[in-house]
Amino acid sequence: MSENHADAEGGGPPKEPAPLSALPPLHALRAFHAAARFGRYRDAAAALGLSESAVSHQIRKLEAYLGVPLFERSGNRVRLSPVGETYFRQIDPAFDAIRAATAELAAPCCRVSLTLPRSLATMWLIPRLAALEAAVPDVNLQMVATGRVCDLKRERIDLGIRYGGGRWSGLVVHHLFDEEAFPVCRPGLLSDEQRADVGEAMAACRLVVDVHQDEWSEWAAARGLAPPDMRRVVSVQSHYDVLEAAAQGLGMAIGRRPLVDRYLAEGRLEAPFGDSDRSGCAYYLVRPETPEPTVPARRVARWLLQAAKGAAAAGDL
Repeated sequence: MSENHADAEGGGPPKEPAPLSALPPLHALRAFHAAARFGRYRDAAAALGLSESAVSHQIRKLEAYLGVPLFERSGNRVRLSPVGETYFRQIDPAFDAIRAATAELAAPCCRVSLTLPRSLATMWLIPRLAALEAAVPDVNLQMVATGRVCDLKRERIDLGIRYGGGRWSGLVVHHLFDEEAFPVCRPGLLSDEQRADVGEAMAACRLVVDVHQDEWSEWAAARGLAPPDMRRVVSVQSHYDVLEAAAQGLGMAIGRRPLVDRYLAEGRLEAPFGDSDRSGCAYYLVRPETPEPTVPARRVARWLLQAAKGAAAAGDL
């Protein structure tokens, strides 16, 4: 017997379904969640593919709907209000659940997100991507190549490669490789006399630098050499540009291993004074302490560690 028929026999009309409770504007809710998660409207806008003003507009729309301020504004800076912090904590699990359910339906393979410096992505990882895909063919690696230090837990990124001293709170850290820094130039740029006298070579050649303007002075001081003349430098924006400029014969540069390794192997650059000077910094593979990494993330992490140590990608990853 149907429910409607039973109601009719009871003498009353069929019951109407209870109305759904009203939801806030979903675009506005998504903008608020992103801004609260990233901590800045600008980063939220980049993640959502919107303008910063559009994010601000959506958040004001949500505040008007709720009748409470979600952010405290002071000049150009904003931060969550106490009410906003509480609201974010309450809705954040729902976004996690939606994201997980969507990923389960939309992704036939397993996704692993990895953040790393742009230079390392371009010059070390991308040339090895084919080997990684062959070793872990069922994993979809999503690279976040950026100069920004990402908050892995808050931004829900599985793995990261960081440059520095190796001490970061809240992260499990594994050493990948030490950085070595040494002068490089196009083969044939230096005469035999200049190759035999580092000071003469530094005085005779233009030097190529990026944003780290002091690296030549630091390198010279560590070897008891006079500071180089920095008035004729070729100044570029990134370490990739530094190596390209040096390979074109525009001057002598500080090459940083492992970024410079491909240039040395291809013979586009040489290290006229040796190539084993450690800079004191290193690259590290990191992941959040909690939650536990997924099986695909563990497989990618093992491959990265093996690749960094020079080992072949093993079939048991």
